[in-house]
Amino acid sequence: MKPRVENRLVQIRKSRGVGASDLARRVNVSRQTIYAIEAGTYVPNTEVALRLARELEVTIDELFSLREPAQRSPEPLAAEVLSAAPPPKGQPVRICQIGSRWVSMPVSASPYYMPEADGIIRRTGRSGGRADLLVFAKEEAQKRLVLAGCDPATGILSRMVEKISGVEIVSAAASSKLALAWLREGKVHIAGSHLEDPKSGEFNLPFIRKEFPDENVSVVTFARWEEGLVVAPGNPRGIRKVEDLARKNVRFVNREPGSGSRALLDRLLKQAGMGERNVQGYGRIAFGHLAAAYQVLSQEADVCLATRSAAQTFGLDFIPLHRERYDLVMRRRTADLPAVKALLDVLQRATLRRKLEVLAGYDTSETGALVG
Repeated sequence: MKPRVENRLVQIRKSRGVGASDLARRVNVSRQTIYAIEAGTYVPNTEVALRLARELEVTIDELFSLREPAQRSPEPLAAEVLSAAPPPKGQPVRICQIGSRWVSMPVSASPYYMPEADGIIRRTGRSGGRADLLVFAKEEAQKRLVLAGCDPATGILSRMVEKISGVEIVSAAASSKLALAWLREGKVHIAGSHLEDPKSGEFNLPFIRKEFPDENVSVVTFARWEEGLVVAPGNPRGIRKVEDLARKNVRFVNREPGSGSRALLDRLLKQAGMGERNVQGYGRIAFGHLAAAYQVLSQEADVCLATRSAAQTFGLDFIPLHRERYDLVMRRRTADLPAVKALLDVLQRATLRRKLEVLAGYDTSETGALVG
């Protein structure tokens, strides 16, 4: 390893017209020591450094300095991309190592800030949703947890877990069915889900039994929420119920197939005797509750079906239609990891529950309860 201390001894000595032997005699060292210092192969002790500075009439800082650390260049990495839609080249991503595989999660900028990212997608098109990345550092990515799902309020949980335990949680935006599929394939640590079985009215457990028939999984409730129609402040279109989506002057934005919101909409339309052709914008897709609500905020749509928390985030009005339970699903062996135990501990904290109640409007009476 090269010494981190650099010096300008030879330049300053020669500018003063002082020979190496003369300088060595004046500071009481050998001539070879002077040459070694100038070559950078020897770093003098404090006393010798002070004598050199005094004899050459310069400050220590003028004579010696610390070498700036070399900037690490981004390194290539092949990883699976966890995204419902194909990401473009140059897309910023967060990365995480799960077992022997690397996964990456696209991150989006807010209107005012660039996203926190570990690298970018250099080339897409690899088979199986894989891509070639350029990443800045991989060390911290090995200590993270990946939580897939669509609940905007899991960000509150993530920040509290990191503050208390130092465990970083990276979110992978996904519908409930996609999140469970990624969990089954070993691409994420935890999947969030709010899928309601139309026959029994039970949330998540019937789907989990089908997805993981021969595996031990843990299912922990995050919260109960309200889902409903999200409209502009003051509800200028006068939208009150699902039947209003059939009006010609109402523009709707839908969620992606496999999402709990999409399944709820289809069920409500069927109960109202309506079909997708009756809804202007049924085929228009937004990936996630916040993305759908933002379409209403930006006046690209008049209404969407999303959570109360999404409406509150953007100051929009909300018409509740249905109550749902959002669960966190993980393999039993994953639940034994110290990082996951830290997350489960935070779920039991009153501070988290108060935040979820006030900021997201959630019912936290079952938060942290093991349901399966």
